[in-house]
Amino acid sequence: MSKAKKKSSKTSKKAGKPFKKKPVMKVKRQKTSGGAKAVKKEKTPRTVSEPKGKKLPKKELEIYKKLLLQIRGKIAGDLEHIEGDSLSANQPSNAGELSDVSDMATDNYDRELNIGLASNEQQILNDIDVALKRIEEGTYGICEIYGTAIPKKRLLAMPYTRLSMKAQEEEEKNQRRS
Repeated sequence: MSKAKKKSSKTSKKAGKPFKKKPVMKVKRQKTSGGAKAVKKEKTPRTVSEPKGKKLPKKELEIYKKLLLQIRGKIAGDLEHIEGDSLSANQPSNAGELSDVSDMATDNYDRELNIGLASNEQQILNDIDVALKRIEEGTYGICEIYGTAIPKKRLLAMPYTRLSMKAQEEEEKNQRRS
């Protein structure tokens, strides 16, 4: 029996089940002008065919749904407040009020800060909408990448999350690289 066949036929000691293969990075070898070979890694897309995690009971789903709706309402109120502040800052004021350059710089800084905050809040609102849709579809609480159950502690801390901690760390690592 070849080494490849031996590796695939091994089983785990705990459950007697075959090991599952992890996603592999494809390696492309390219010739460079100097004649040496350069290695370029490409990540293969991961797809989850069936979730491995358990679905949450309806009673728990209702709790998470209420929590998501509460957060959504609070963020929507915050967004209205930020928009109101931005609009009032854009109103023309008395001629002598913003004559100082430092006042104008502070005003611009505040405006840019509010835009950044509003952008983050809008992203969270979008994530909440996706989480509410996943509750309706029955896929809430399951990692989108690995298909495993997301721990309840994580769901309570961030109920709009789509990823387990491991998947989130990988995603952030990949974003830093690009």
